Amino acid sequence: MAGELSPIDTAKFVAAKRACDFVENGMKVGLGTGSTAAWLVRCLGEMVREDGLLIKGVPTSARTAALARDVGIEVMSLDEAKWLDLTIDGADEFDGDLNLIKGGGGALLQEKIVATASDQMLVIADISKQVDTLGAFPLPVELIPFGWQTSKALIEEMLSAMDVLGQRTSLRMNGDAPFVTDEGNHILDLHLNRIGNARQLAMTLNQIPGIVENGLFMDICDVVVVGYGDGRVEVRDINDGTVQEDRINFVESDNLFFDLMD
Repeated sequence: MAGELSPIDTAKFVAAKRACDFVENGMKVGLGTGSTAAWLVRCLGEMVREDGLLIKGVPTSARTAALARDVGIEVMSLDEAKWLDLTIDGADEFDGDLNLIKGGGGALLQEKIVATASDQMLVIADISKQVDTLGAFPLPVELIPFGWQTSKALIEEMLSAMDVLGQRTSLRMNGDAPFVTDEGNHILDLHLNRIGNARQLAMTLNQIPGIVENGLFMDICDVVVVGYGDGRVEVRDINDGTVQEDRINFVESDNLFFDLMD
């Protein structure tokens, strides 16, 4: 099965596998949402079942919670955990300062709450997610359904004064209906192409009535584990200023690869 993985899935898997080295017995761990985070949950589940790893997971979405339970990870809420040792999640983009765009999977609100309630946030990503400047990936903004078109108009007016290349916005859809987050909100995707001042944009967005949170994760990520299609991984620590290189050698595991949730 391992030989059948595409280079992109290999990169996601090796990043997730390397990130498991940061997880220790007794930890309370935030579990991210998305295809790369799903690899992590599978890997941790295998360690729970086969190695006796004792952890409690705090999922960032209903989807992740279901997968974690399926693979044998004990799940608890953030209110029960109160504070976490570590959160591991994916990212849609990351820059050289480990600032992120997240929310492609629609779970940015819970992801940001969980990440900021942790001693450390670790991001797992394939190398394609690395950018010089954030913004090529549409920036998700979570907003309440009431008056969302007014919030949209306010966002578009605000963008005209921001250092961005594009100003188009679009309501995320699920078929013919608006996409609804786990918290019952909508997602507006901002097609900005390039964000010149991400910190200013993040703060300004959250001042607009109706916006719950935005997908810019500034100064939250401590470590990024970058996977490559040939099995190489890099561990970049923003606090220590270090980059460690490694290679993950893996063999087939039916339990790990079977029915993986993308």
